[in-house]
Amino acid sequence: MTPLPLTRYRGLAYRAHDPRWAFAPTSGAGAAIHGGRFNPKGMAALYLALTIEGMFAEVSHGFAHRFPPLTVVTYDVDCADILDLTTEAGRAATGTDLTILGCAWMLERAEGRTPPSWTLAQRLIAAGAAGVLVPSFATGATEGMRNLVLWRWGGEQQRVVPWDEEGRLG
Repeated sequence: MTPLPLTRYRGLAYRAHDPRWAFAPTSGAGAAIHGGRFNPKGMAALYLALTIEGMFAEVSHGFAHRFPPLTVVTYDVDCADILDLTTEAGRAATGTDLTILGCAWMLERAEGRTPPSWTLAQRLIAAGAAGVLVPSFATGATEGMRNLVLWRWGGEQQRVVPWDEEGRLG
């Protein structure tokens, strides 16, 4: 396999947590419990939006004015080994497309099939990717809304630090 065009992401990211997870804002355990677009059940992942508006699109589940109680966290991110799948070049380098990225993963899972986005994630992880930049597929997402999905984080090469100067997250 040709080496992946991995890059580094540095910047802010945002996540709206269930308040019951405020004590562990970088755990990825919630995603492991339920699975997600880019991680099967049992695999930890950290899903971060790159804009505040994108974060709210992700958590609204199509109900623009109805949100469950949330804890909003800003993160300082500096992660190596990231694959940018928001560009045609990034998708072409991995043999993927928007159909795979935006697949109806919950329906696939409910019908007993492995979602193509899970197969892609497992292939990219095996090739050394720590995470991906992807377009948002949330209802109401605009073209510029992007997410950072991490499968490996922590330490010097994949730094994800919640901004919590007052220690409110526990």
